[in-house]
Amino acid sequence: MLKVKSVYANNDYTLFVELSDGRTGIFDVKPYLEKGVFRQLKDKNYFKQVKPFFCGITWPNEQDLSADTLAYDLKSHNKSVNRT
Repeated sequence: MLKVKSVYANNDYTLFVELSDGRTGIFDVKPYLEKGVFRQLKDKNYFKQVKPFFCGITWPNEQDLSADTLAYDLKSHNKSVNRT
């Protein structure tokens, strides 16, 4: 079963994700920001509260994404990751 080992929020509404199968990359959350409960993620301070949860990721008010969703749209990344 695929799991998220770690996740870091970037200032541009992307996430740096490390999966249990060794893949790492960038997941762009911007396409979700205008949809239902995900609108709250527009607040950058709130967006940065993301953390791994069960197999996927979650925010404090229970917005979540599965590891499979993240893996499907995971993009390669270069070495510099903006974790501020």
